[in-house]
Amino acid sequence: MGEDIWILGIHMTKFGKRPESDIVDLAAEAALGALADGGVTMADMGVLAAGNLVNAASGVGQMLQKQIGQTGIPVYNVVNACATGATALRTAIMAVRAGECDMGLAVGVEKLAGAGLLAGGSRKEDSPTWEPHGRQGAVAPLDGRVGTEIMPGVFAQIGMEYAHTYGGADFELFARISEKNHMHSTLNPLAAYNKAMSLEQIMGDVMIAYPNTRPMCSANCDGAAAAVVISDAKLRTLSVEQRRRAVKVSASVLTSDPWQEGCQVLPDVNTLTRDAAQQAYETAGVGPEDLDLVELHDCFATAELVHYDNLMLCEQGGAVDFFESGAPFRDGSMPVNVSGGLQSKGHPIGATGIANIWEVCHHLRGEAGDRQIDGARVGLAHVIGLGSACGVHILEKAAA
Repeated sequence: MGEDIWILGIHMTKFGKRPESDIVDLAAEAALGALADGGVTMADMGVLAAGNLVNAASGVGQMLQKQIGQTGIPVYNVVNACATGATALRTAIMAVRAGECDMGLAVGVEKLAGAGLLAGGSRKEDSPTWEPHGRQGAVAPLDGRVGTEIMPGVFAQIGMEYAHTYGGADFELFARISEKNHMHSTLNPLAAYNKAMSLEQIMGDVMIAYPNTRPMCSANCDGAAAAVVISDAKLRTLSVEQRRRAVKVSASVLTSDPWQEGCQVLPDVNTLTRDAAQQAYETAGVGPEDLDLVELHDCFATAELVHYDNLMLCEQGGAVDFFESGAPFRDGSMPVNVSGGLQSKGHPIGATGIANIWEVCHHLRGEAGDRQIDGARVGLAHVIGLGSACGVHILEKAAA
């Protein structure tokens, strides 16, 4: 890894419907918040990495600079599916580690409130029927109708494949995972949804792609998150308080799918996550047993189950037993998604990777409020984007 890299400041906006703010406003809110949290300014930054998916072509990084300070530094506009935010952070980390600068800013932002699942068609207001149109209309995916080309169907298949292979997972168990995350969200004031849902409510809601009902799916919303990264040498020149609150980046890993015959048909979210986790543990010099909390990419309830296994929080094939043991609950031995996860916290795609890290950082700092995991010293943040990309970061509490 070379010289240690630290997160000096970090900030996350309230997730949800933010009609009063455009994408630059949200990014600026997060960026200025992270700078203030670290006790530094834009003039101290040597690089800016801006992650955004939907408006990527517009150059969000340069637009953000115009609002918070144009200092002539290099700007990287990053796009990497749902791993966009984590990739932006890794870009800033690599620039600092390479010695190009001693501080960098990473921002992830998205406006997705009201975004739907289908493309290439529309539903008339007076008709329940979806009608294809346009250049791609005839071949557009009809997820939930006749195909599983987009995310709900893909992750439904992934969950059912795990259930078929190892047994023990059924509709109710997947719903109980979602019930856990909605319960956790009641303690997170920045989550898009802050309400508990009963098992009956979750199982009885609209079925999106079996076995995931609507509450078991990640919530499209608006939001942003940002982080300031700093070299170890530069951190040593700052105040005692700044050093105390800094969080060490013990591992920053990004992987993609290795070629396999099966993944040409169904994306293999398991292999690239397991590869990333293995690399991260080796780099950080820790194992899954050393983690005090995990924020993983629960884009669907089925995804959370398989990632217990992929992140090696349990033995291979043991995800059901791991959940049944109570380990991933906030008061369990390995708390998972105490933020409420993507199903409650929300999933503004470009922001999610940094938002997961924001959650872990606050526990390591002892600043997570009512949902604080007592004594947390090591945490893992995970995101996965189909296309494919997986980011895993392992973070550690400052010794000082």
